[in-house]
Parts: sequence; C-alpha cells; structure tokens
Amino acid sequence: MLRIMALGLLLSVLAGCAATSPQSPAAHPSSLSAAARIGEAANGMTGPESLLATYRASDVQRALVSPARIREALLSEHERWVGTPYRLGGTTRRGIDCSALMQHVYSDAFQLSLPRTTDQQMQEGRRISRDALKAGDLVFFRSPGPYNHVGVYVGDGYFLHASTSQGVKLSRLDNVYWNRHYWQSRRPLESTQLAARLERSAHEG
Repeated sequence: MLRIMALGLLLSVLAGCAATSPQSPAAHPSSLSAAARIGEAANGMTGPESLLATYRASDVQRALVSPARIREALLSEHERWVGTPYRLGGTTRRGIDCSALMQHVYSDAFQLSLPRTTDQQMQEGRRISRDALKAGDLVFFRSPGPYNHVGVYVGDGYFLHASTSQGVKLSRLDNVYWNRHYWQSRRPLESTQLAARLERSAHEG
C-alpha cells in the first residue's frame, strides 16, 4: 500500500510539473518522436531518495510512457490493416467491418477479447467524455443507416477504423462528417492495464 501511495504521489508531482511547461505542438499520427521525448525526459527525473526507495523505477517508467507505447501498438495495427476494404460481416484482410477490426486490434495488440458487434462493444468498460480520450479508447458514431460505427482513438485527434467508403484508415475526430455523427466514447481498460498487457505480450513473444 505504501508503495502504491508513493507511486501516486510522484506521478502527481510530475504531472504538476508538466502542466506548467509550454504545450508542445501535436505530432502527426505516424510520428512517435514527441511521445518518445516525453519518455526520455521522464527517465532522467529524480526525487528524494526516501521516496525513490519505495518503488521500482520501472513501475514509474511504465506508467509515464504507457500512452506512447499504446499509440505505437495501434499504429502497428494500422500498418497491418491499412487499405483493407470494408465488408459488412467481414473479418479478414479480404474485407472487414468496423467491429471486427476492433476485435483484431485489441486481441492482437493487447490480448483483450472484445465482443463481435458494435452494440456489444458499446457495453465494454466505462463511458468517458470526449475531452478525456486517450489512446486505446473506443469511439462510437451514429452514422446514417441501420448500423452504428466504432473505431479506436490513437491520439492527437486521430482514430483508427474501417471506413465504409475507403476501408481501414486513420481519420480525424474533428472531420466535419465524424464530428457531426460522434456519439460516445468508452474505455475498455485503463492505460496502465493496456501497457501491462503489451509488456506481457512482448515477453511471451
């Protein structure tokens, strides 16, 4: 318990420091340089020896860089699937629909099993506000037609999804169309949990 409290205290201090520094420009979704710089800066931070002695440095590092690691994993999934055509009911690279893509992405990247349909995925985790989105969160849209749409937030305003017109791609949430039809967002797992799953997958691989 003391170790957890100490970790939380240090993270809150580091977050406070970050909030007072000038905001960096948003990176392009295919670039991880900004996130990498944040992780490198965090690695060099030090604190009172009595506080450092209560936790492992790897615990703090994992918590700090988890958004960057999650984003990198999602961009790897984008590279694997980009250009795959949309096909209602499809589950393979010959054609895939939005909810099946989410199943593959979460299973392959995070070893997390999602239900098959968009409506079922809408029940996963907890609902969050749009301004609280983090990489790995599900975003839902009420598009014209009989079916709702789902994608996964990657960061910097982009989400990965299977577009009915252009297949698997990255799109911006503030795009006129997607902004108009945005419905809600959900967080299946917290960032630290997703990062832990990534690490476990890397060790097992």
